[in-house]
Amino acid sequence: MTAIVVSALFVYPVKGTRAVPLAEAEVGDRGFVDDRRFLIVDPAGKFLTQRTLPRLALIAGTIAGETLWLDAPGMAPLEVSRRPWGGPARSVEVWGDSCAAWSLGVRPAEWVSRFLGSPCELVFMPEASERPVDPALAPEGARVSFADGFPFLLTSTSSLAELARRGADVPMSRFRPNLVIDGAAPFAEDQWRAVRIGGVRFRLAKPCGRCSVTTVDQDSAVVAGLEPLRTLATFRRQDGEVMFGSNLVHEARGTVRVGDQVTVEG
Repeated sequence: MTAIVVSALFVYPVKGTRAVPLAEAEVGDRGFVDDRRFLIVDPAGKFLTQRTLPRLALIAGTIAGETLWLDAPGMAPLEVSRRPWGGPARSVEVWGDSCAAWSLGVRPAEWVSRFLGSPCELVFMPEASERPVDPALAPEGARVSFADGFPFLLTSTSSLAELARRGADVPMSRFRPNLVIDGAAPFAEDQWRAVRIGGVRFRLAKPCGRCSVTTVDQDSAVVAGLEPLRTLATFRRQDGEVMFGSNLVHEARGTVRVGDQVTVEG
């Protein structure tokens, strides 16, 4: 039997921006450390994503020590603390959840506003901010960062290959996963209840419904057409959504590495 292993790991320090690949990632209280703790919001405090601003895909983050560097075409790099220690309190909204945040101030706001061509602000989720995961789908007390709703998204290379075989040959980056696995049958994760990776047990909460962000080319920020949603709709439709990948919730902290074996536990 072919072993199932982790083939790639990613974090997205600022929600909606380019993926940062990692060789290993620390599982913290809300997901991978550094994943989606920063957020760009409009003047009303509502979150912004590639659904309405595909140019977010062109903002690249680099983590260096205690610094997060943000780069974008035509812009001087922006340096911010990887873990800010304060700032003006800001209430922001992510998918109807009201979250406590800290504003990073005028300079970062001007930087993101200039690049995106719209007034906006960069904020950070402090430790005291509470955003619970849906308790019907997660252990009691589970929290999430500014991710859409769950701490992790897992995808499979074999599922991507099956999607390509059916006519939608798109890169994995379109699906913006945290963990990519290799060696499983296509969409085998639909049937799993839990997995153990690097000593950390993860509960599979539900298949992930996909949106128009999957149609954005992550290298050019161009909406590339109807794929992969058109093809997914032919064989992955469920309750009015099309599914690819699975949302996970962790049950402990630890470290996950590329190459780690994935053990299915139910």
